[in-house]
Amino acid sequence: MEVAKIENVTRVYKNGKIETNALSGVNLTIENGEFTSLVGPSGSGKTTLLQLIGCLDQPTTGKIFINGKDVSTLNKSARADIRRGTIGFIFQFFALIPTLNAYENIEMPLLLNGVKPDERRKTVTLLLEEVGLSDRANNRPDQMSGGQQQRVAIARAFATHPSIILADEPTANLDTANGEQVMELMTRLNKESGVTFVFATHDPRVIKYARRVITLRDGLIVDD
Repeated sequence: MEVAKIENVTRVYKNGKIETNALSGVNLTIENGEFTSLVGPSGSGKTTLLQLIGCLDQPTTGKIFINGKDVSTLNKSARADIRRGTIGFIFQFFALIPTLNAYENIEMPLLLNGVKPDERRKTVTLLLEEVGLSDRANNRPDQMSGGQQQRVAIARAFATHPSIILADEPTANLDTANGEQVMELMTRLNKESGVTFVFATHDPRVIKYARRVITLRDGLIVDD
């Protein structure tokens, strides 16, 4: 079953009279359970494509379907609803809330979705165990290493049982050992849960974990 389908999508950014074609007629289908890497040089369109799949942006032309629903023309509020219920995000700079501890950061999307306290507690406790951070539940981001922060971010992305998790350069701010640990964790969670992962990266250490590699150049898919 397809989680995401991109049909002839373009994305043009305008700055005054200057137009930049970030994507130029992309067609792509992402199936359930994939572990897929988007690769290509800076400016190739990787991050733009992730943002469109993640309903953080809208295409200039073309259609995007998430779980069979056309999200191309949804307003900002409707796109936010799709994100909350369907999509998990892992960012290069972790994007944890600095004043909250690990437990509270993982719990935040569940609070936003109105999940009851008992269920929140059960979910967060299980996820902390899953990512090996039960002993760090009360630590704030500044009390954790980069690798630990990214594991909290992975747990947070999983909290709402999303259909797809999107990761933008998930190891870019980690050393080699922590980068490997994060990729091994994501690989294991993908295999155990069946959740689809799509990640954008320059990093050969990350690319080697992918079961499908999609190469972009100048806003076009040139290899898949």
